[in-house]
Amino acid sequence: MKIAFVGKGGSGKTTLSALFIRHLAAVGHPVIAVDADINQHLGPALGLTDDQGGALPSLGAHLPMIKDYLRGDNPLITSADEMIKTTPPGRGSRLLRIVEDNPVYAACARPVALDEGSVRLMATGAFTEEDLGVACYHSKVGAVELLLNHLLDGQHEYVVTDMTAGSDSFASGLFTRFDLTFLVAEPTRKGISVYRQYKEYARDFGVSLRVIGNKVQGPDDLAFLRREVGDDLLTSFGHSEWVRRLEQGAEPALRTLEPANREVLAQLTAAADGALARRDPRRYTAQAVHFHLRNAESWGNAKTGIDLATQVDPEFVLGATHLDAAPA
Repeated sequence: MKIAFVGKGGSGKTTLSALFIRHLAAVGHPVIAVDADINQHLGPALGLTDDQGGALPSLGAHLPMIKDYLRGDNPLITSADEMIKTTPPGRGSRLLRIVEDNPVYAACARPVALDEGSVRLMATGAFTEEDLGVACYHSKVGAVELLLNHLLDGQHEYVVTDMTAGSDSFASGLFTRFDLTFLVAEPTRKGISVYRQYKEYARDFGVSLRVIGNKVQGPDDLAFLRREVGDDLLTSFGHSEWVRRLEQGAEPALRTLEPANREVLAQLTAAADGALARRDPRRYTAQAVHFHLRNAESWGNAKTGIDLATQVDPEFVLGATHLDAAPA
């Protein structure tokens, strides 16, 4: 399953995504965690020191290698230089599996040992001083979009992506690359405004969106969320001394998380399992092609000097048939 966490800055999005990742790893599910936020905090939320988090390899810095690997023997793409962040896979492309070893993971992913289980962690890379005034952060998340376009994932295999805050996710087609998007919302007008904006943008693309209430302090807060969010409200995460200790630098065992909050993580897992059952491979592939053609017309054709529409393989659908055929 491909899962995204979004929300207003300061809503607790990264904390909850890290908790969900820990929970999945603890029950034995293979997980790739991706930090795609402009503020790279997922590593420390998973127990890395700031120095260790800062030393993670940048996906953006390895983009040429990623393109070359994913291109494979696709006859519609003659060189990696002709690939952009939205290039869809076709016959001959290399497809990634969550549980495999490959050159992309060797260069860009690092294992993170947790108190229960472990995960692979990948990061887009921080927005640096050299980027100021000359680069857009969304160019850094292009590698994530390209990877998800070429990813085969099955039941109980997870990619969990901590997205950039607010509605900035809509600056690319990345927001359509997930089976389920969890929006973390505080019981405030600002928190709800981000939800409404995301809901409106996602409406035409069939994005599956569920809301997790956070920093809920009592019945009035919960009633506010229910009134404003309606059926999109999945659950709410309550006050947590466990999270407080984590944010103070301690490493409490996941099994000591408050029972009510552990139940929230189980609810998220059940929602993810349900999203997989509703996956439509044809729609997923068609959306990748849609955004590729839009990017090609907007800037990609001019940058590469070719008509990128010719990269689309109309007979290719990324789906279960490839998963059945691919080695685990």
